[in-house]
Amino acid sequence: MSQVKEGDNISLHYTGTLDDGTVFDSSDGREPLSFTVGSGEVIQGFDEGVRGMEAGETRDIQIPPEQAYGEYYEELVRVVPRQAFPEGMMPAVGMTLELELPSGQSLPVRIIDIEDDEITLDANHLLAGETLNFKIHIVNINSDTPQ
Repeated sequence: MSQVKEGDNISLHYTGTLDDGTVFDSSDGREPLSFTVGSGEVIQGFDEGVRGMEAGETRDIQIPPEQAYGEYYEELVRVVPRQAFPEGMMPAVGMTLELELPSGQSLPVRIIDIEDDEITLDANHLLAGETLNFKIHIVNINSDTPQ
């Protein structure tokens, strides 16, 4: 039976949880996730975790932050004055915004706190600093090379 390797196009179902058991993402009730192994389409730890699996196999993998969305950096948290926001905008905790940098690139940030006239923005990925746990079930392996 063929095993998942670099360059294979695979389809799988997954459930992702945090260490406290919170489900942060799942393909349950949706089409399986499909990607090419080694293409950079998914986080490094996920890509590495499926290698060697066979169609029909289920595996639990744990991905440390450095192979997922990186460490959490306090320096990516900034407090800005409320007047920096457009007039009429109603900022709320949890709201995601796109800031335009001087370079012209956009930076996604989310509001994590609002106190009086100050709003705290966090540019870390929502899952930064988290160890991610996945239950993965390989549905299909399409390999371009003969077995």
